[in-house]
Amino acid sequence: MYSFVCMKNLFSLVVFSLFFSLCANGQITPVEGTWRTLSMVTYKTEFDEDWGMDIEIPIVSPVAMKLNGTEIEVDGFIIPLTGKVKQSHLMLSALPQSMCFFCGGAGPESAMEVFMKDKKEVEYVPEKVRFRGTLRINAKDAASLLYSLDNAVIVEK
Repeated sequence: MYSFVCMKNLFSLVVFSLFFSLCANGQITPVEGTWRTLSMVTYKTEFDEDWGMDIEIPIVSPVAMKLNGTEIEVDGFIIPLTGKVKQSHLMLSALPQSMCFFCGGAGPESAMEVFMKDKKEVEYVPEKVRFRGTLRINAKDAASLLYSLDNAVIVEK
């Protein structure tokens, strides 16, 4: 058991070091690295009394948890929640809609809810959009997305 815990910690340290080494060398920009960091999630299955079935509980890595409550920038594709109209609450996916976790093979860690600052409405576009806002991580409520971006604004690339 002890060796498993040591190996797990060593693996996390290596991944963390490699990621920040690549960022420091300019091979991964912080914005590109945001989804990589947020994807550092594992899952455990537990029975949920409210849902009456087994559900997967996310375990967010300590590296990703350090971003909780901080201002981040993230690129992604708008997944409209109310059709392709202007909206101040939307979903952002690391992948195009055809590949997002609702439609393709990605996981819930590849999407986040976006709440625009001052309820500014954003038009749907099929291209990648960059947002800046405060990241909120939700690892407890299975009925909500794992990540939210609060007070978001669009950033010009």
